[in-house]
Amino acid sequence: QVQLVESGGGLVQAGDSLRLSCATSGLTSTSYTTAWFRQAPGKEREFVAALWRNTGRTYYGDSVKGRFTISKDKPKNIVYLQMNSLKPEDTAVYYCAADQGLILSSLTTSRQYDHWGQGTQVTVSS
Repeated sequence: QVQLVESGGGLVQAGDSLRLSCATSGLTSTSYTTAWFRQAPGKEREFVAALWRNTGRTYYGDSVKGRFTISKDKPKNIVYLQMNSLKPEDTAVYYCAADQGLILSSLTTSRQYDHWGQGTQVTVSS
């Protein structure tokens, strides 16, 4: 059974940094792609970053390139999202997601992911 539990959200000021964690269990092979999405009030869920299965290659949404970094601590089974130079528009609930059978063209499509965490709120004040 796959479980994803996010933590690390909070209230920060513009320009600050924050690191989100996604504790994973049940991802029994390297064939899972893990990703971060976010959703602001009244908006659709937005792709943030992903670690592609097997290779661990990283992908980022245009709005966070150069500021956010996704990584994985394999022994601890934790996926991190390091967020630097935060902006008020980064305010959202951040979700961790995972899927085993994802194809690359569906990487940024939230409905293609089978497993989700409960989300963690990130609020960036100006």
